[in-house]
Amino acid sequence: MKKTVLTAVLLIVSIALYGQKDVTKFLGIPVDGTKAEMIQKLKAKGYTSSTLDKDVLVGEFNGRDVNIHVATNNNKVWRIAVIDVLETDERQIKIKFNNLCKQFENNKNYVSLLLDQTLSDEEKISYEMTVHAKQYQAVFYQEPANVDTAAMTEEFNSFLLTKYTEEELANPTEEMKSKMNTDLITYMSEKLLKKTVWFTIVEDYGKYSIIMFYDNKYNQASGDDL
Repeated sequence: MKKTVLTAVLLIVSIALYGQKDVTKFLGIPVDGTKAEMIQKLKAKGYTSSTLDKDVLVGEFNGRDVNIHVATNNNKVWRIAVIDVLETDERQIKIKFNNLCKQFENNKNYVSLLLDQTLSDEEKISYEMTVHAKQYQAVFYQEPANVDTAAMTEEFNSFLLTKYTEEELANPTEEMKSKMNTDLITYMSEKLLKKTVWFTIVEDYGKYSIIMFYDNKYNQASGDDL
């Protein structure tokens, strides 16, 4: 395939992601391996086991007291859940939610597919959750780390060769170039979605808190066990 074609495609693709090994991280720790391994690594960060459940860790995260839960699939960690200990009222939870959105937006390690996920001053959280069962969520994706450009290019080439012949790639039409751009953006977006970090508002008897999820979707259940 001519380098000019690949270069044109790469210029349009706004995200560069290579390899399954580049998984979601929590506090710099890959969301992967066994639960026991993950718990030990989190304890090394200063978290301690809850007195009620040794598999639940307690400590401080991003300035808040939290409980940390480790979820697995086939004995592999796929999710870290970070749950606020302290509940608050509707006004304060909106402020917390919006502050988190801004923190992620200003963090170069994350990207978002949405322009603005903050809540407006007019949003009636209590009413919407109670009457319309509305869910309040914000979703971000971790940027790739330590991208191997040569390996990434090889992967792109292999991917394109599953859809086009070498002759077509050597002399693509304008229509093919447009289709290749769309194919690659879709392909790479799907890989980016594997590194999802999101948070949501939960309500309990009129009090509110936030749960954050760090998901490694490479390890998520996909129905293979059914």
